[in-house]
Amino acid sequence: MSQWRFGRGWSESALQRSLREQHTRPVNFDGPVDQMTRERGWTVDGADVRIGREPPGPPIQDGLYARAKQAIVNYDFSDPRIVVGHFDPRAPLDGRTMLLEIKVLGFRFLNGTRVRQIRDSSDEQRTSFGYRYDTLEGHIEQGFEWFLLSKNHYSGEIRFRIEAHWRLGQFPTWWSRIGFLVIGGRFRHLWRRLAAARLRALATRPAAGPPAPSGELAHRGDVAVRRTSRNT
Repeated sequence: MSQWRFGRGWSESALQRSLREQHTRPVNFDGPVDQMTRERGWTVDGADVRIGREPPGPPIQDGLYARAKQAIVNYDFSDPRIVVGHFDPRAPLDGRTMLLEIKVLGFRFLNGTRVRQIRDSSDEQRTSFGYRYDTLEGHIEQGFEWFLLSKNHYSGEIRFRIEAHWRLGQFPTWWSRIGFLVIGGRFRHLWRRLAAARLRALATRPAAGPPAPSGELAHRGDVAVRRTSRNT
């Protein structure tokens, strides 16, 4: 079941313990993902936005596409006022387990996800990169979400697409489930709008150093907060 708190977050050591525990958890849904459709009772939503433009052709070195790709790998596009991603930056992206700290009206909920599929391809027309993470046992949602970046080689246009297939999962309290039904959609829409805006901004400047100090978890995009083992 999802951990929750009001007001304050978790210490570095507590997050490390929680992340280790999440590694043993399975995903919290059954069946092939291609059958998780609206007709079968799943909510399917997302966003598709323009990030910017480069000269026509494949992505240029250290250009908009390359910087946006790194921001997606680091989960930096997530607005920390709504969702912070906690993960081990030494772990490979493929199979990476991540804690999502979801913040709503002062409440914080910790939920596990795992990267289960990566797309990284290029042909004459387009270069694409992205990954899909699935929700783990105890998550307040069930389902998966894609984060996909693409560049059109003819126009130079770069786009960012989010595609989610989900339904309600396991909530820690009855009132948190009701609250999600009332305001969850509003926060999902806001998070996606802010994610696109953050990715546009991140794509215009070099990445700001490594994701985390040696031996610590990455807390993305919680770049303004330094956690210590003394925090409670």
